[in-house]
Amino acid sequence: MKAFSICGYSDSGKTATVEHIIRGLTARGYTVGSVKEIHAEGFALDGHPASDTARQRAAGAGLVTARGLSETDVLFPGKLDMRKILSFYEGFDYVVCESVRDLPMPMIVTAGSMEDLEKNWNDFAFCVSGRIADELGEYRGVPAISVMKDPEALVSLIEGTVYEALPNVDPGQCGACGGDCRRMGARLLRGEAFRGDCVAGRSMEILVDGSRIGLVPFVEKAFQGVVLGFVRELKGYRDGAEVKITVR
Repeated sequence: MKAFSICGYSDSGKTATVEHIIRGLTARGYTVGSVKEIHAEGFALDGHPASDTARQRAAGAGLVTARGLSETDVLFPGKLDMRKILSFYEGFDYVVCESVRDLPMPMIVTAGSMEDLEKNWNDFAFCVSGRIADELGEYRGVPAISVMKDPEALVSLIEGTVYEALPNVDPGQCGACGGDCRRMGARLLRGEAFRGDCVAGRSMEILVDGSRIGLVPFVEKAFQGVVLGFVRELKGYRDGAEVKITVR
């Protein structure tokens, strides 16, 4: 799964850019999910205190599901970490995030002015779009592409730039690549590293109901050692074989 974010202030062309990107990726046969960051204070899907789901949450339910005829909404009692949210999108080719900034991922910056563009800039920006892209050819060495004029060029840039999502473990818990996920992501965008340089989860994965659980190399090695220590004693085991264990 590849994930990236479109960030910019209101009225910068951000939502229109997101819409055109989703249409362009799906037209090329990719499966696409989306995440929208909402900054309005007090926002709640079941915001009316008299609604059935709001009453269930108020009564103490830790997780509430609203199942309708055309959609199912799962309501968590709090703001989830983006790493947890992305785990629900395993199996999608791309996840397009709008206004998500708390996870190091490739970013398209939209802006209505040069001042706003500069304020939103960071090391993960690989493209400029939105209203300002009508006036620029590039900015700080990255291309500026108007999604209204050339949406295909923007989708092609995404295909060639956005990498498989990094595990984004907390700094200090891994470091097997010589740095952390934030620095690795920035180096990938600059062409100074390859996605295969990240060794986390390379030889082992754990899925819980289809969602991958992130493993830092130390935990992965320890877990693998314990499992193989038992499996090696079983008849039928051979070195170099793939071992798959399913627990229900």
